[in-house]
Amino acid sequence: MYCQQCQESKTPACTLGGACGKNKIVAEVQDRVLYSLSALSFRAKTANTGLDPCVLEALFATLTNVSFDETRFNEYLSCITSHYNALPPAAGEPVFDAPAGLDAISDPNTRSLFSLLLFGVKGLAAYYSHAIVLGKTDDAILSFIRDALASRFEDLTIDQRTALVLECGKHGVAVLALLDAANQTYGVPEITSVSTSAGLRPGILVTGHDLKDLAMLLEATKDEGIDIYTHGEMLPAHAYPAFKKYPQLRGNFGGSWAEQRMDLAKFHGPVLFTTNCLVPPAPAYADKVFTTGAVSFPNCPHIDAKPDGSKDFSALIALARTCRPPEELGRPDLLTGCAHDAVLALAPKVIELIKGGKIRRFVVMAGCDGRDKRRSYYTEFAKALPHDTIILTAGCVKYRYNALALGDIDGIPRVLDAGQCNDSYSLVVIALALADAFGCGINDLPISYNIAWYEQKAVLVLLALLHLGVKNIMLGPSLPEFVSPDVLNVLVTTFGLQSSSTVAEDLVKLSCV
Repeated sequence: MYCQQCQESKTPACTLGGACGKNKIVAEVQDRVLYSLSALSFRAKTANTGLDPCVLEALFATLTNVSFDETRFNEYLSCITSHYNALPPAAGEPVFDAPAGLDAISDPNTRSLFSLLLFGVKGLAAYYSHAIVLGKTDDAILSFIRDALASRFEDLTIDQRTALVLECGKHGVAVLALLDAANQTYGVPEITSVSTSAGLRPGILVTGHDLKDLAMLLEATKDEGIDIYTHGEMLPAHAYPAFKKYPQLRGNFGGSWAEQRMDLAKFHGPVLFTTNCLVPPAPAYADKVFTTGAVSFPNCPHIDAKPDGSKDFSALIALARTCRPPEELGRPDLLTGCAHDAVLALAPKVIELIKGGKIRRFVVMAGCDGRDKRRSYYTEFAKALPHDTIILTAGCVKYRYNALALGDIDGIPRVLDAGQCNDSYSLVVIALALADAFGCGINDLPISYNIAWYEQKAVLVLLALLHLGVKNIMLGPSLPEFVSPDVLNVLVTTFGLQSSSTVAEDLVKLSCV
């Protein structure tokens, strides 16, 4: 085991057991899946054929907080082997069943660049999987995933590997736009205040990112006397018109995924994990965890999709009926739904406030939450921002400050939550619209970027921002362990990437004071 893929990985890597909770055996099987996917991709690229979309789930499952189940990883290996054996051998192809992890790549810069590419591709696979579920596809994305994975075994120069990493950012923009369009299956998000109070009926808690799973569950519980609550990155679901018609969609319960072992114990009802963000369940609620899609944990019931895509939630509903209602957490209501359409509708007023000096700066504080104690920095940074500053956010890092009473500027909320991490695309659309309105480049706007990262979807979002030419991004609470000094130097000199430090220092660096 040698894992550097998340922000909480040890220095220089997790080697005996993951900070995420994966044991060494599961991590090593996961390495075999990734190695085998690259071998399959190498053979498929040589044969000029595409990858079967089912391999996306295998790639998605290797993200940090998705699957902890050795059995399912072995099933993925069987699937990959079947596809591999169906293709003709390629000249110079690698040994298929080698167990090598990334540490087998000896040159540190080659390993760093392939790691950056691989983790970006993992994010690409995750977001593309969300889009496919809702009927949106793009063959170019799947082709790039194949070519990127195959590059592990190709004799490429450092410049060629760097170009692949930047190309991943290009496809990141494409997949985020594709998913943005796919999510509008449920309507255009509206700025919405979401209750966090607990009801008097039993409930089911839905966490992760998958809107279709929520839609199917809401339809299945219309007349069941059960309330449905969102958790973590499912909070923005309340902003979609299609979900507002369900009275049993009660509200949001708890904070980000990083707090789940505390919050879920107080929910009392079953919890459905639809995508990543699972951590090993605590004993207090382990018997109430259900998984679906790529998510899996040993001994937790898994709800598979039927051939027509539907799912049977009857076991989940039956368990909910036997449970007591959630506890009251005593948290304030939360604002969400500030995606690009909703915010651009406010553009004339926003531009007027900018010209009048009432809004002096925007700070993009998007990305991931996590358990690292240094993440309290984001709460303190938000508190310290001047009152003429607006926070643009997306992803679960918002739980570090979205309950603060930061007020508004002439009716414009000081925290504009675009939604899930994939809704970071909305923040780019807003920035580009402002640049157009003021006739300047995106880096000439009064916008600073203070991004929190945790896992591989955040890596893809970062690469997407770099592809769009955004410079001087601040990244924290620590820089990735998998980036070598030489590769970091390229990112610093070319894009101005910088690490977060202290609140006082960073307010100055980001021109917020």
